[in-house]
Order: sequence, then structure tokens, then C-alpha cells
Amino acid sequence: MTQQNTPDRENNQEKDTKPETKTERLVELGSSVVTNRHGTIHCLTIIGQIEGHTNAPDSAKTTKYEHLLPLLASLEESEEVDGVLILLNTVGGDVEAGLALAEMIAGMTKPTATLVLGGGHSIGIPLAVSGKINMIAPSASMTVHPVRMSGTMIAAPQTYRYFDKLQESIVRFVAAHSQIRAETFRELMLRTDEMANDVGSVLYGEDAVALGLMQQVGTLKDALAALYRAIDEGKKRESEA
Repeated sequence: MTQQNTPDRENNQEKDTKPETKTERLVELGSSVVTNRHGTIHCLTIIGQIEGHTNAPDSAKTTKYEHLLPLLASLEESEEVDGVLILLNTVGGDVEAGLALAEMIAGMTKPTATLVLGGGHSIGIPLAVSGKINMIAPSASMTVHPVRMSGTMIAAPQTYRYFDKLQESIVRFVAAHSQIRAETFRELMLRTDEMANDVGSVLYGEDAVALGLMQQVGTLKDALAALYRAIDEGKKRESEA
């Protein structure tokens, strides 16, 4: 017996074979686009471990820098996107990859807002301060500590000089994109009385703001409101020019 395709059956087959839905893309990439009367906001997440030149274990939640670098470049050049909201909950990760992402965000001309939720630790700190608007949730924390390396290391003076230069790059970036003094940030990195069996400091929402590391304590509503204001002001300046 031959089964013929009816229009309804053909439509169902098209639905079954069509590309992934927006919801599936959101789950997979942690990225979404919202349009309202203020304009179009692209929201992306930086979560878990920032993966660099080597793959993290399969069990680890990661953000791959090779995915975000071209995405950030395309957002900067897009005529459809008016602003970018970056949600952070990261334990840190590859230093060079994290700095690369932070430099990309800091170099964008469009309004950008970062919001630390849960944690913005280690190399996540330069990312947290890289936006034009920087906020941290009241319960979120930030761990400031010296640069570390896992795996084999050559115990030579050149290695220690490399670490020192890399660490100084982080200090300069954070000081340049926040209100914290470089000397204060270095002191937080090297404190010995704050963390058990480790060197560094743990800052929570209000502490980070009081030190000038973050601009203000806020929630998602606050970050979006600030981003909308920046977009509206930018459009107003363009119309007056």
C-alpha cells in the first residue's frame, strides 16, 4: 500500500527537519537577542572556566574564547545591535584568553554592560571591568590572586619575569578600566591573611564597589536600565549631530 504525502504531512516533515529553534540556540550558545523600544540588545554569557589554548575536561563548564572573539567583532560591526549585555559567572581560566576577551569588550564603541552574578574570579576580574557599565550582584564575589600556572614549569629567572610581566598586564588593565588604584589591586593580590592556604583576597558586592573595582551593586534590572539609558543618550547625540 502506497502512502501519499498530504499538505499537513509535508508541513510536519518540514517542522521536523528545519534548523534548530531559537530556544535550542540559546541553550547551546548562552546567547540571545532582544528588541524593544530602546533598541536591540545582544545578551551573552561568560560562565564556568574560560578555555584557552587547551581543552578543559568534558565535565567542566567552559566558555571558549575562539567562539566569543568573532562574535564580539560581529556585534561591534552589526547595524542591528545597539548594545551588549554580558552576564558573568566564571571561576577564571586561561589568562591570555581572558585578557583577549577583556580587550575586545573594552575596545567596543557600542554601549556595553557587564553584570557579575555568582562570581567573577581571577581572570574574570578584567572581564568584569571591561564594559562601559560595570555592576556586581550583592551576593556575588570576586577572588583577587596572583597569576598561577598548572603543569610543568621551568624554574628559571626568565619564567618568573614572564609571570611578573603577565601579572602586571592584568594590574594595568584593571586599574585603567576601573577606579581602583594599581597599588591597591596589587596589595589585594598578595594578602596572606584573607584566604586559607592561599594568597589573595575575596571581595563581595559592596566591598568591590567601595574599593572602586566595580561601579555599583545592582541586579539584572539595574544593568538593563543603565544600558538602555546609554543607548538612548547615544541615539540622541546622533540625532543632534
